Amino acid sequence: MGMTMTQKILAAHAGLESVEAGQLIDAKLDLVLGNDVTTPVAITEFNKIGCGTVFDRTKIAIVPDHFTPNKDIKAAEQAKIVREFARQHDIENYFEVGCMGIEHALLPEKGLVIAGDVVIGADSHTCTYGALGAFSTGVGSTDMAAGMASGTAWFKVPSAIKFVLKNKLSGWASGKDVILHIIGMIGVDGALYQSMEFTGEGVSSIDMDGRFTIANMAIEAGAKNGIFPVDEQTLAYIKEHSARTPKIYEADPDAVYERVIEIDLAKIEPTIAFPHLPSNTKTIGEAKGLKIDQVVIGSCTNGRIEDLRIAAKILKGRKVSRDVRCIIFPATQKIYLQAVREGLAEVFVEAGVAFSTPTCGPCLGGHMGILAKGERALATTNRNFVGRMGHPESEVYLSNPAVAAASAVTGVITDPAELLA
Repeated sequence: MGMTMTQKILAAHAGLESVEAGQLIDAKLDLVLGNDVTTPVAITEFNKIGCGTVFDRTKIAIVPDHFTPNKDIKAAEQAKIVREFARQHDIENYFEVGCMGIEHALLPEKGLVIAGDVVIGADSHTCTYGALGAFSTGVGSTDMAAGMASGTAWFKVPSAIKFVLKNKLSGWASGKDVILHIIGMIGVDGALYQSMEFTGEGVSSIDMDGRFTIANMAIEAGAKNGIFPVDEQTLAYIKEHSARTPKIYEADPDAVYERVIEIDLAKIEPTIAFPHLPSNTKTIGEAKGLKIDQVVIGSCTNGRIEDLRIAAKILKGRKVSRDVRCIIFPATQKIYLQAVREGLAEVFVEAGVAFSTPTCGPCLGGHMGILAKGERALATTNRNFVGRMGHPESEVYLSNPAVAAASAVTGVITDPAELLA
């Protein structure tokens, strides 16, 4: 029986010739990730194990990004615990405020994840790295602790859904719209503990930023991971960011899939997820005109340089509506600096945007953009659950950066094609 791409990676890391869906395995890890929220819990569990030191100080990454820069005393105490642990164990890939970024944008940028890796992270959006042809998935803090101690993790091998992407995106549609369209189609549990494997000639038309966005939100369909084939774009990205040699795995021709779903990219429109689930989607034509109070552009989903360029293209020479607060968060310090050098930061500030340091803050309702009762936000983030950005009676709508920027100008959800007509 043939194996999927994910199954081949897991088999190799488990030292097995083959694996099949449902099989329990113990696999070697190439990287273990934690942040300022999940790592303190993992540290407590790690200390209980009593092994003395981490399995490999070069294969652990700790990124304080959720409540940093510290929003209050509790956040500062958590960051202190993480900082002291990183120093004690000489963690090579510890990224403090000033050189940090949002973890799932920072790790690929630093070349810490490449094709063929197995990565666990105590954060659900660790599945982002599937864009590079890696198996990556979120785990709990206890599993993170065990991973730091042993360099291994156990998995139940997932079955898979094959998404065949055809043609290419057009207009203002992006990778964000592809994944919102898919989640709207299959539901938030439509890929429960399965691998979402993206294939087809349409893959080549989606840039790496778009692929990161799609893989990032695989978890919003309940998936164990999302993964893309390794092509020339992938290899070019890896070569630019890492000195390591990628390991390329391809699905067998006779690999078994639970379902095969074809997606015609040419038919994808800008898509909005309405409260309170990412699956509650409507096209821009159905959504436009809804009044909003806040726009957030950024996060591990859409805070990369191409996202900022798109926002700047729409905001240049325009002003944010007086009725809207617009906040833009570059995903890393490198992206922030690039935005400054390209003149994007100037465009944002002149338009009336709050242009901020990298942080996860507003995405999870942590700080820097909290919503009051009855307020609506349109965000390029990945979740819009009840109370996600603040008050439980506030509302979060999800969109791509172009729609978000256009809506910031008008004060209502807006089709960017109409604003620029």
